[in-house]
Amino acid sequence: MPWKPDLYHKFQSERSAPFYDLLALVDVRPNLKVVDLGCGTGELTRQLADRLPKSHVTGLDSSPQMLEKAASFSSPSLVFVQGDQSTLTGEWDLIFSNAALQWSENHSELIPYLYGKLAPGGQIAVQVPSNHNHISHQIYRETASEEMFKFILNGFQRFSPVLKIDDYARIFFNSGAEDIVVFEKVYAHVLEDSDAVVEWISGTALVPYFERLGEHKEAFVQAIREKMRAAMPDRPVFYPFRRTFFSARKPK
Repeated sequence: MPWKPDLYHKFQSERSAPFYDLLALVDVRPNLKVVDLGCGTGELTRQLADRLPKSHVTGLDSSPQMLEKAASFSSPSLVFVQGDQSTLTGEWDLIFSNAALQWSENHSELIPYLYGKLAPGGQIAVQVPSNHNHISHQIYRETASEEMFKFILNGFQRFSPVLKIDDYARIFFNSGAEDIVVFEKVYAHVLEDSDAVVEWISGTALVPYFERLGEHKEAFVQAIREKMRAAMPDRPVFYPFRRTFFSARKPK
């Protein structure tokens, strides 16, 4: 997908907050082989690397635009590579992913696959947005179903693959994992107005729609804006954002 780093960073402080909650779940040990799936522009991967003494960290992302920004954070202990997180290879002491696995499908198969790439004693720590039932998401899916946009999009819709927290816990239990932690947290964001919410989702959830809309992108966004102004008329607007966290360890 054609990511735009500057638009994604429009709400950098709000998007970064869950990273620190996820980082708090990491068992800090030296000499780890680490991969950060969906490393994006690299600033947070740099912080992850700084937190882990004498470790080697690989930031992996599918977007050349993001990796171009990340390159400046490279060091002897931190490298950035292009790749598909859903086909991760190798063996890792820590598989870390902050707000990226929601772009890979079929989590009931993906999560056991990634867990299988852990070395004995290794840890997986992940955060994914689980805000897909918020009114903003309902509105863009509804708009994509309207006759004109449905035709332009050739019927395309993308639904979040993120599972219920119980399902992630069960997946790890069935995989024989230890130290299983799964929870959902709501981040209480306050934005200027509903247009700001549309701008937020324009940097994430709407990206796969934009790449299919071509010259009709602005008409699509404007239709969403008008519905959102009616649905969320307050100024400022309260924007509760749900995120799912999970961590587990592979027995030694």
